Amino acid sequence: MDPVEVASTQAPHAAVYRDALIVLVTAALIVPLLQRLNVNTILGFLLTGALLGPSGLGSFASEAHWLTWITVNNDEGLGLLGELGVVFLLFLVGLELSFKRLVTMRRLVFGLGGMQVLISATVIGAFLLMLEFDAAAALIIALSLALSSTAIVVEVLSGQHRLATTSGRATFSILLLQDLAVVPLLLLVTIVAPAQSDSAVSAMFQTFGQASVAIGLILAVGSVILRPLFRLVASSDNKELFVAATLLVAVGSGLATAAAGLSMALGAFIAGLLLAETEFRRAIEATIDPFKGLLLGVFFFVVGMSLDFGKLLQDPVTIVGAVVGLIVLKAIVVAGLMRSAGFSWADVAESSLLLGPCGEFAFIVASLAIFYGVLSPELGANVKVIAAFSMALIPALDSLGRRLTGRLSRDESMQLTLASQPDVDVQPRAIVIGYGRVGALVSQMLTGHGIPHVVTDVDADIVMRARAREEPVFFGDAKSMVLLERLGIAEAQAVIITLNTPSEIDHVVACVRAERPDVVIISRARDAEHARHLYQLGVTDAVPETIEASLQLSEAALVGLDIPVGPVIASIHEKRDEFRDALLGAAGTAGKSSRAIRPKAVKENAQQPAAETTGTQRRGGTDTGAN
Repeated sequence: MDPVEVASTQAPHAAVYRDALIVLVTAALIVPLLQRLNVNTILGFLLTGALLGPSGLGSFASEAHWLTWITVNNDEGLGLLGELGVVFLLFLVGLELSFKRLVTMRRLVFGLGGMQVLISATVIGAFLLMLEFDAAAALIIALSLALSSTAIVVEVLSGQHRLATTSGRATFSILLLQDLAVVPLLLLVTIVAPAQSDSAVSAMFQTFGQASVAIGLILAVGSVILRPLFRLVASSDNKELFVAATLLVAVGSGLATAAAGLSMALGAFIAGLLLAETEFRRAIEATIDPFKGLLLGVFFFVVGMSLDFGKLLQDPVTIVGAVVGLIVLKAIVVAGLMRSAGFSWADVAESSLLLGPCGEFAFIVASLAIFYGVLSPELGANVKVIAAFSMALIPALDSLGRRLTGRLSRDESMQLTLASQPDVDVQPRAIVIGYGRVGALVSQMLTGHGIPHVVTDVDADIVMRARAREEPVFFGDAKSMVLLERLGIAEAQAVIITLNTPSEIDHVVACVRAERPDVVIISRARDAEHARHLYQLGVTDAVPETIEASLQLSEAALVGLDIPVGPVIASIHEKRDEFRDALLGAAGTAGKSSRAIRPKAVKENAQQPAAETTGTQRRGGTDTGAN
């Protein structure tokens, strides 16, 4: 007898444990290796599931028995764990929201989400009827393919902290409506089944009644007992009890809705909403997150097992055409609805590509439709394959969407920029390159001293926010000679570079110096070595971050130790000049003037006798220094 068969006879659940071990190896070893190759975590689980699943290496297990130890041919046990991952994901999403925020999203949920499902399903159903599909089959397939993947999309958005963005809220609103639509969709399968038409109306009312009761019980009981429950558990100062209470609420709420015919994820989501307003929100998030991550990995692994490459090779034109057509159609529908609702093209691009692929509920609906005879086994299998391959493309589509988002945001801000170029009547004395934290502070200081200036940055979002505050910030790449000319480089007295990437700084210095050999260039530098390099490129003054941080710490420490502020500032300036001379000498430019710019008040303050410095002046000294 084969060793695997012996093990299965002796331990009936050995196969389940072996499958779980394979997933753990995937999470601990294979996915990290793929991440080093810049492969998305979700895509890593999907690809590994496809490789080790029944359509991958598992298909050769009957010929090579040793493959049984490293492949998964039964997804029932893993499917349950994967479903728990989706439950915990929606529970955490509920914690991030609240009923107040959900009420404000109602227009997006029921308006945008409802229209997306209706229009997408109508177009898909009409196309299937043109192909002479059975009416009941076309209806079920169209509705199931109109839904998107809550698990993968929400994981992508939450993992990158994008749920709170404009596109994130719109995407989640549509997904939430789709989750709510699953309940009537599952009921619809039983209604259109060949032998179920007589009791359709009564079954529909019964199911909706059960669903309403379940949701009402969760809301009523949860609002009364959840806060006292967690206060009691927290007072015990026992982390294990806190974990148990969290699991009880998440899974218990999911089971309550599942008993009423709803998805477990919806019940967990409602429970998360109830806990979102409590003081235990962050502690619960920290407790659930490790479970959620691993169990979601199981879910993605199971979805990967559904990637049947055999079917793809048998009929590649049909499968690829269906996947591409489905994504394009749904993306167009979402894009049209979002644009009509007033969303920017950048948000439209991001959301439409995320919602274009199919979702995990297609597997559930297709399986139920096969059971009731609405779909043939072959047709149901094709639906699952199309859904699986489209879901596998979500990480790549998200990456494409974010690239389009950046480009479209840049184009939109360019329109704003071109409409409001610098006033030619007010010639800027200084040009600031970069509007991050450093550039913003430099701009504020220049404004405070009444120095006309302009700022440029390549981040469209930063530029648009600054323009809304009527600040002199314009979009553009400072390596462009045309942009430098339009910013007034011909008459500017100084160019201040505040970028934080050494290679970008070098390019900008070269462009500015080529255009204006005589202009003062003051540049941020990463460290002393980078400062020496910048002096060689021709900057007037380089400010190394590491040295300046050391000087400011020294100044604060000396003032804090009650050393008079005058000698402190003088010594700091002396030390700064020593560093500058050393860097200039190392760069081979000794003897050249560095034209260090210092406020007049600082020089006067530095020359004050120690006896004239009061305690108040001592504390104010750091604000008037040349730092």
